Amino acid sequence: MAAKKKQVYELTEVGFEKTKEELSYLKDVRREEILEELKEARAQGDLSENADYDAARNAQAINEARILELENIVKHAKIIKTNASDGAVSLGKIITVEYLSGGGEKEFQLVSTIEANPKENKISVDSPLGKAIRNCQKDDIVSVKSQSGNIFEVKIKNIK
Repeated sequence: MAAKKKQVYELTEVGFEKTKEELSYLKDVRREEILEELKEARAQGDLSENADYDAARNAQAINEARILELENIVKHAKIIKTNASDGAVSLGKIITVEYLSGGGEKEFQLVSTIEANPKENKISVDSPLGKAIRNCQKDDIVSVKSQSGNIFEVKIKNIK
């Protein structure tokens, strides 16, 4: 039987630090807050019909699951350092693309799935656009197949 390959999480340096900060907060702050909520709920008496106790236990389970997930990410993280001089699209770089179908230009940072946040213009390297442009060069024109199956083209205008 083949050994299971362990998951490696590629993160930018900023993403790795944010992950460690969230882990620290959940362990050192949120965990204590939940214990206080449990203590207050227990003081109300009968636990069998205590909604506050149930809510605190649920919050505790969610918090502990997230702690385990973050510990695993930190343990198996591979920090990707951005090499600005190589000129290729890669994790951590800021990319400007022009949508050739008339959608204008858009600037975003290519990040890991864990760090992705469209509101902050951070798209995942595993997204359709991220996969299509990874390792491409400035002025390359790339076809992208969206999740809905539509195909569109982008031109890479800038990589920094």
